[in-house]
Amino acid sequence: MAAEGRRSRVQPRIEYAKAAPGAIEAMRGLDAYVERSGLEPELVELVKIRASQINGCAYCIDMHTRDARVIGESERRLYALVAWRERPCFTERERAALAWTEAVTKVSHEHVPEEVYELAHRHFAEKELIDLTLAIVAINGWNRIAISCRAVTGTYAHGDVRTRHRNSS
Repeated sequence: MAAEGRRSRVQPRIEYAKAAPGAIEAMRGLDAYVERSGLEPELVELVKIRASQINGCAYCIDMHTRDARVIGESERRLYALVAWRERPCFTERERAALAWTEAVTKVSHEHVPEEVYELAHRHFAEKELIDLTLAIVAINGWNRIAISCRAVTGTYAHGDVRTRHRNSS
């Protein structure tokens, strides 16, 4: 069967930006806080992509890999992100952030192990760790909205990274 025939034809359930603009504005407010936090934009994009991979959010993976490329992230690192533990192309700070991302995203599995906290705390000041956690909270929220409302992958057109959700539906 041709690849075209195997593709699912996902139909959106809810155009969430239209249905609940106040809720989406609240989510954007959290995103805006994270953007002003001082965390490196490249690091934040890696975190958003990794959480989206874990959650299986194709829409957000597409969006954030596009945005990461726009701000200079390499294809090599984007491809390696799913196996970041085995790849030497990530810094120790990035590794700590990715381990924290996985633990916070999978919090129902074993909460956040002490060794993951200790690693993250070695590379992030307390405020930075809270800001990183809020970035993870935000992308997990967006993932759940996009997945449950069936946001259609491939419909995101890169604009200003800071206003990426303004046109999502």
